Amino acid sequence: MINVAHSVLAACASQIGAIPLPYSPGRDDGIALVLLGCFFLSAYVLAHSYNFLTQLGSCFLLHRDRASIFGTSAGSDIRYLLLLILQTCVLTGLYLFVCFSARPGLAGQTDTFSLLGLCVVGCIAYVCLKWVIYALLGWTFLDKSTFSFWAESYATILYYAGFLIFPFLLLIIYLNFTLQISVIIGLFLFGLVKILMLYKWIKLFCYNLFGCLLLILYFCALEIIPCVMFYKGMTQLNDYLIIKF
Repeated sequence: MINVAHSVLAACASQIGAIPLPYSPGRDDGIALVLLGCFFLSAYVLAHSYNFLTQLGSCFLLHRDRASIFGTSAGSDIRYLLLLILQTCVLTGLYLFVCFSARPGLAGQTDTFSLLGLCVVGCIAYVCLKWVIYALLGWTFLDKSTFSFWAESYATILYYAGFLIFPFLLLIIYLNFTLQISVIIGLFLFGLVKILMLYKWIKLFCYNLFGCLLLILYFCALEIIPCVMFYKGMTQLNDYLIIKF
């Protein structure tokens, strides 16, 4: 009788142990390695280019006339800044991955790094496409000096965006925030970045009230609509992954 009871308890325990836990990015070692790598990358860049980054931030806010960073900085500084842009793309892709992994039917069905890689590659492609669009419009409608100021300002926003996203991403992942709170945080950061871009647009391109109204229309066409299209594209990609797997 005792042996039968032990057998029943063992069977129940094995069945309970076989129930998989829902996927959580906070328990994923791969996500932890990505965050740790971004932390060490930030520390490395700050150790070598802190003064230069501080100068960039000051010039962005005060709108000082100056030469392009590509002419006043060393090649090593440019490499560090490109690493910061890459870090921003990785962290943004990781944020999208965390939000999409909370959707039912997707988490646990696809490889973590495959989905994360798609999100990161999508962010990199988006940034590259925006640079191409800005370059075409700058060469067509702006003088070289004005376009250099805007390209430098846009790059400065990307540099600092990575530092801004990192602590919020840690909170979202390791405090197990709900999807609603994660989306609210993402919208707050998105709005802050776009406000800074609009501020710089007004400083560079707005000369009167009528020009400011046109500038807002151009801003929506170049900044808001591409982001909406990017989000729709990533959503459809994730829906495809749910159906396929």
